[in-house]
Amino acid sequence: MKTIIKRILVVAVMLGTYTSYASETLNVLPTIKLVNEGDHISVTNPFGKVIFSSRIKHSGDITKLFDFSQLSDGIYNVEIGKAFEIESFNFKVEDHKTVLITESQEKIFKPVIRTEDSQLIVSKIALDSNKMYVKLYFEDELIHAETIEGSENIINRVYRLDKTHRGNYSAVIKTNDRVYIKNFSL
Repeated sequence: MKTIIKRILVVAVMLGTYTSYASETLNVLPTIKLVNEGDHISVTNPFGKVIFSSRIKHSGDITKLFDFSQLSDGIYNVEIGKAFEIESFNFKVEDHKTVLITESQEKIFKPVIRTEDSQLIVSKIALDSNKMYVKLYFEDELIHAETIEGSENIINRVYRLDKTHRGNYSAVIKTNDRVYIKNFSL
């Protein structure tokens, strides 16, 4: 009988311990920003000047990889450039403590630009903006320009290039007040 009571007490203590740790974890999860090795990070000060810009060398939680508490008091912007998107958020530094401003979180989708044979394929997830301005250059001479608007969630465009015109091409795409450039050769 004593062993049954001991086992019940051990189980009760363990469940109580797990429950207390679970509530602690839930308070921390929303502020985690995971980054991957190779992503690009840039930090902008309250005056709009980039104070830090680099490739991320280790994957993990951004708050553990970078110590933002050493910055002067103010509101800073962080942009994490990933393969197909840019995550942006603000944080406030006050008395060497950082606080994430959750309302400022934003996700910008980059256009995907690729070449196959003599075709240039441009596509973009249009959840944030359904308009793109595309300019194509051959040897620094403008050969085509257009504005693409989409009513669906994805914007696609395929450009067939003349195989006989060998040389250097550039695609310049403007969307979300940002410019993306892809240089390629045929």
